[in-house]
Amino acid sequence: MPDPNGFLRYDRKLPARRPVPVRISDWREVYPSADEPLIRAQATRCMDCGIPFCHDGCPLGNRIPDWNDLVRTGNWATAIESLHATNNFPEFTGRLCPAPCEAACVLGIAGGAPVTIKQVEVEIVNRAFDLDLVTPHEVPGPSGRRVAVVGSGPAGLAAAQQLVRAGHAVTVYERDDAIGGLLRYGIPDFKLEKEHIDRRLAQLTAEGVQFRTGVNVGVDVTAEQLRAEHDAVLLACGALAGRDTPETPGRPLRGVHQAMEHLVASNRLVSGRESSTPIDAAGRHVVIIGGGDTAADCLGVAHRQGAAGVHQLDLYPRPPHERDEARDPWPTWPWILREYPAHEEGGERVFAVAVQEFVDDGTGQVRAVRIAEVTVEKRNGQRFLTVVPGSERELPADLVLLAIGFEGTEEQLLLDQLGVVRNRRGAIDSDAEWQAGTPGVFVAGDMHRGASLIVWAIAEGRAAAAAIHRYLGGTGELPAPVASSTQPLAVPAR
Repeated sequence: MPDPNGFLRYDRKLPARRPVPVRISDWREVYPSADEPLIRAQATRCMDCGIPFCHDGCPLGNRIPDWNDLVRTGNWATAIESLHATNNFPEFTGRLCPAPCEAACVLGIAGGAPVTIKQVEVEIVNRAFDLDLVTPHEVPGPSGRRVAVVGSGPAGLAAAQQLVRAGHAVTVYERDDAIGGLLRYGIPDFKLEKEHIDRRLAQLTAEGVQFRTGVNVGVDVTAEQLRAEHDAVLLACGALAGRDTPETPGRPLRGVHQAMEHLVASNRLVSGRESSTPIDAAGRHVVIIGGGDTAADCLGVAHRQGAAGVHQLDLYPRPPHERDEARDPWPTWPWILREYPAHEEGGERVFAVAVQEFVDDGTGQVRAVRIAEVTVEKRNGQRFLTVVPGSERELPADLVLLAIGFEGTEEQLLLDQLGVVRNRRGAIDSDAEWQAGTPGVFVAGDMHRGASLIVWAIAEGRAAAAAIHRYLGGTGELPAPVASSTQPLAVPAR
């Protein structure tokens, strides 16, 4: 059982990041692997709390106290078994998830320091790969059923692995030239080096998953062909339609781009698939509009490309450093200031401002952004901005990146061909069995939920796989951690 006094003997501590001058000179991950004494001490902080609210914080239902105690005692082999029982890809979640489980940790009550759950998780899977403990599963005899998975992000890959392990023949279709979805070309290497994707794909391939890249389903393969060749189809295409600001004067100027245009081009260059990038921050004054994960990714990329200076703009006021119990009581997800490694690398964050105009240099190229301080109010579910009089000013900008969220899945021929309709959020609704209004057509991940966390994508992929397995008449039950209507422990107010 856990050490009930561990949290009294050890303070919360994370491994040191690589020094800023070193890490901005390359694209390697910011965090090196931690030494064993540190991780075992941190796992020991997981107390015998009786009711582990971290389970509710994580949609995957990870058995966090179990594998923390296994790490405490140095039992890495059983720890990875416990971790894999609920999570197909802990090497992804341990690097990319913002850890709602930590926000729900009992040690976080009244401003306490929660267990470093995310760090323990990633160290378990790091050691599992190092010790050759991650091997292909033996799959049962073929069921005679075929499933097509459209999209190779975490939702699609999780569903594919679950289904192939149930004996179904699974083919994953990806329109890009490499498997991984946003993991491959949307996430910079300093957060996720791509070897982690490749070695997991080797496991899926050995288990029998077939991959077809460079296939735009709906164009290269019609929905009719796809359905004729498969007994079920899972749509897991993500939510890649970026939110824009077409009403802002100067939006058509050269140098104003969607954030994902910048990130994808950079990732393709770093991967060696391109020899140059059309959107380079080198020597430029960069303005990033947005305050979330995507904006921080753009910030880190701009540093590594050699930007002359970077401003990151946030519409909302600077959040507090600690949870406001009146606003976000434990164990809900708190609105607090989140500082990413990219923020310690440079740049200036500007809060409570909105862009009034992208300023033309006279040739159709952006030269500045005109901003103003604003207050934000929400009434009847709508957001209202009030400009503070006399607060307008200009920031130099040769490159502007819009990282203001996503509007759902992209319009595509596949949806029309399947008779699937996007809702007002740009997502695809489903029934309780994850079907998207057309029998045999299922949906999961960001395409179903809207842009969300990687743990939700994997959880939905696993749950949709269980529904597909039932639809195909498979024997037994696959794990289904969430229902199609399940919501987070707390829906962010923003």
